[in-house]
Amino acid sequence: MDATTDDGKFRLFDFSKQEIRVLHLTWVAFFLTFFVWFNFAPLASTILESLSFLTPKHIKTLLICNVALTIPGRVVIGAMVDKFGPRKVFGILMVVMAVPGLMFAFGDTFTQLVVSRLLLSVIGAGFVIGIRMTGQWFPPKHIGRAEGFYAGWGNFGSAAAAGLIPVLAFTMFGGEDGWRWSLATSSILCAIYGVIYFIFARDLPKEGATKDYHFVAAKKMGAMPVSSYKDLIQYIVWSFPLYGALGVLAWKLGGLDVDGAPMLSATIVNAIYVVLILWYFYTVYGIIKENLPALKKGVPKEEQYSWSSVAALNSTYFANFGAELAVVSMLPWFFLTVFEPLKNEAGESIMTVTLAGLVAGSFAFINLIARPLGGYLSDKMTNRKKTMLIYMVGITIGFFLMGLIPKYGEVVDGVQTLLPQFDGIWWLVVAVVITMFCSMFVQGAEGATFAFVPLINHKIQGKIAGMAGAYGNVGAVVYLTIYSFVDAKTFFFIVAAGAAISFFFCWYMLEEPEDSFGEE
Repeated sequence: MDATTDDGKFRLFDFSKQEIRVLHLTWVAFFLTFFVWFNFAPLASTILESLSFLTPKHIKTLLICNVALTIPGRVVIGAMVDKFGPRKVFGILMVVMAVPGLMFAFGDTFTQLVVSRLLLSVIGAGFVIGIRMTGQWFPPKHIGRAEGFYAGWGNFGSAAAAGLIPVLAFTMFGGEDGWRWSLATSSILCAIYGVIYFIFARDLPKEGATKDYHFVAAKKMGAMPVSSYKDLIQYIVWSFPLYGALGVLAWKLGGLDVDGAPMLSATIVNAIYVVLILWYFYTVYGIIKENLPALKKGVPKEEQYSWSSVAALNSTYFANFGAELAVVSMLPWFFLTVFEPLKNEAGESIMTVTLAGLVAGSFAFINLIARPLGGYLSDKMTNRKKTMLIYMVGITIGFFLMGLIPKYGEVVDGVQTLLPQFDGIWWLVVAVVITMFCSMFVQGAEGATFAFVPLINHKIQGKIAGMAGAYGNVGAVVYLTIYSFVDAKTFFFIVAAGAAISFFFCWYMLEEPEDSFGEE
């Protein structure tokens, strides 16, 4: 019997089915974690004006901090979900993350802002929890639609933050500290829903019948198993960037001056490098220790899977979700500065902080349809790999077009300014259309990626989702670091090149899963 409905059809709003109720409970949880995670970007210019010790360079650093610890967070959370179940892990994560959320909202030093934003970045790991939860409730033939809807509507939290956070700050609360209470409110709402999710959500293993609602835990939280020595080497190599991205963050913080002195001394930065290197070698030791005995003995055929596909999905999520995180973080500032010269008949600037947030939110708004569509097409097309390749080509074209939105202006105090490519409000409309076109492919590729994940090896889908998800944040750290050195126009062209490279990676390494359109 189909796990979705008695007649085998996918009905998204049939609330008589428990799996549909769990799906809706879970996307709301994901929505709120992203609402909190991206509550900073739409108020970046307001916070810059409110806190005299901040500079644009500090803002860019905080944007990098906002995605940094999601990298190890997604790997660890992915393993915890396999061990303890998504209901407990999601509920607890949402409650705990209210603490750094409130720390940031009421922070009054740059160090406090950095530390709280680093800790709060772990909330981005909530995504992989829902991937496991959804994968437990739906069969392969519906997994793309279920994962796509979960991720698309959940991911919409970033668009909601771009539009609602400024409204809360300026309209509902107002005053000098309105931005603080706006950020604090989002964290409090997230914590409340965490309790609700813990109480009402349920874990259901694929192995369980309808009478068995107990989660079947993984035996341990160790490394993911591999099927060959070649896969073992790939696993070791692809684990390195997870630590390298954190090294990039340490380097970036070490080069940032606070009150005339480096935020992190050279000694501390070097110590972080040493810790990361030792941590990586310890990880490698664990990977080898877990897998070498099984490889020597011989992995049974029914337990074998392609690790090359995991590597390919890592690259796609680097190029699509990594790009999304970076672009959503900088887009409000981009539209505010590029279209600042746009005036109305009274000579007033049309582009305000609130409008910039709403316009930038169009990128994430498309999540509502694009990511579910990506999962749907992955289900409906006869080849999931072909779906992925088409999306990666679309991303390349989309970001190239976004690079054409501005043109170069004058260099002021060593900073390259950007102006609208053409005068008139019509070009702002075209810019929004280009942004939404690009987003259609970015979000759709994310849906197609996680239509793949549960099908590679369902017993360790939490670990696979955690690693692929972590690579999205590796991409964000890399792209935002690059953005801190280049102008936005160049940045979009670089992101387009990243998508093109991922296309060739997928073309060569991604393998179609067996029985990827099965009934069970």
